[in-house]
Amino acid sequence: MPVINRIAEFHDEITEWRRDIHAHPELQFDVHRTATLVADKLKEFGVDEIATGIGRTGVVGVIKGRQTGSGKVIGLRADMDALPIHELTDRSYKSKTDGVMHACGHDGHTAMLLGAAKYLTETRNFDGTAVVIFQPAEEGGGGGREMVNDGMMDRFDIQEVYGMHNWPGSPVGQFAIRPGPLMAAADLFTIDITGIGGHAAKPHLSNDPIIAATHIVQSFQTVVSRNADPLHSAVISVCQFQAGDTFNVIPQNAHLCGTVRTLTKEMRDLVEGRMTEIVKHTAAAFGLEANIDYQRNYPVTVNHEAQTEVAASVAGQIVGEDKVDTNVLPVMGGEDFSFMLNARPGAFIFLGQGDTANVHHPMYDFNDEIIPVGCSYWVRLVETAMPAQ
Repeated sequence: MPVINRIAEFHDEITEWRRDIHAHPELQFDVHRTATLVADKLKEFGVDEIATGIGRTGVVGVIKGRQTGSGKVIGLRADMDALPIHELTDRSYKSKTDGVMHACGHDGHTAMLLGAAKYLTETRNFDGTAVVIFQPAEEGGGGGREMVNDGMMDRFDIQEVYGMHNWPGSPVGQFAIRPGPLMAAADLFTIDITGIGGHAAKPHLSNDPIIAATHIVQSFQTVVSRNADPLHSAVISVCQFQAGDTFNVIPQNAHLCGTVRTLTKEMRDLVEGRMTEIVKHTAAAFGLEANIDYQRNYPVTVNHEAQTEVAASVAGQIVGEDKVDTNVLPVMGGEDFSFMLNARPGAFIFLGQGDTANVHHPMYDFNDEIIPVGCSYWVRLVETAMPAQ
């Protein structure tokens, strides 16, 4: 059961939607134009119910099958927001907003789910209800959490939920998935160190926070190499180091921030505990004051076993079982679809988009060639999980 012919027929139309969204990127919860476009399209398709403002700026569409006797309700989720990156492509549809671009393919995710909604509304060849979820603020804002906290799952009686992400470097049209942890918890930390500033030629009259900060950064590397079980993944990345304003003044303060990625609760607890101890005791050793603010942000994205089997089976129907990797290695990127998977059973799957620039790169662009594959996956998932009698 390959790509659906009817979807292939409006491939060009979906591509136009995708490129329009790409040309007008919006950040986090400020996806007002995109959300309006989505709501207008859903109304044009004739979906049964449209709700806006879910999780601040999310959009939800409800599509009832020809039969609803099964009582089953499945949610399909796409993200809508872009990134604060200056686009370097030369595409005719490149970003019209300086410093903002769709560098992660959320424009493609939104367009593919719209294409599936169009087909499902036309055919309604299923027994149950499909709920299409268009989420804001995946890129750091926790839009998935906001939609769940806004009561979306209960309001629309969603029983299972599925997500999908394009994957550069994987062959076009191939799928990858695994049960259990698929993507890492993504935590944030900030560290403020207070010393005594002074003249750079008289360091003995100061207490340099830069020295303590460098020891803290170095010591963090021992958490992964010496405290963590080498068979359990963890990443600590210090991504900002700010201190001082000129060449001859020892600054009063130093500021660090970064991210931690883990795949289990036990590793998450260990890393946070060790980092807190290192900051406290290193600062004390240098006679300084330091504070770490550790924020547990996105949880681990954990696929449920039964729904993963369904997702893999459906992907195999579209592209062939030999093009579905059902035991892909987990990745240390974070994904706030994790909040939805914590609320309901479901599965997240990767869709290969070929040898392109990686996500979050200024030369990235979603590969429109995979649109019919992604749309067909969504449709067959609904029709397979809720078959018409």
